[in-house]
Amino acid sequence: MSEERRKILEMLAEGKINTDEAEKLLAAISADEPEKKEKQPDSGAEKQSPKYLRVVVEPAPDNKEGEKVNIRVPMKLLRAGIKLASVVPVDVQGKVDEALKEKGIKLDLSQITEDNLEEIVESLSDLTVDVEGKEKVRIFCE
Repeated sequence: MSEERRKILEMLAEGKINTDEAEKLLAAISADEPEKKEKQPDSGAEKQSPKYLRVVVEPAPDNKEGEKVNIRVPMKLLRAGIKLASVVPVDVQGKVDEALKEKGIKLDLSQITEDNLEEIVESLSDLTVDVEGKEKVRIFCE
């Protein structure tokens, strides 16, 4: 871990900065560091796979009581979940699918693969949903 990262985490632990400020500082440090990038075979353009799935919920400007929600899920965790789902026995998958169906979620665990996840991530460049003027929900990858 770099000295700069350690100092930012220490400031966060001591309460000198909040999590949003720490996140911005860490992002700025990451932008300065050289990153490994994948090259696309045909175009020669560089492409970096996303590291996080973000869900941000912001209250409407006139809503003084609303809270801001900022969820950042590591893509490694999602990929691990996909791999874990592949080893779940078929009869258990059926029970999970039924339980989800009862809650209104139509999902077939046996059909989810890492490739499916990558397709979803690629198509999810920046999704924004406004909830009747009350909140703004953004789902994106970074």
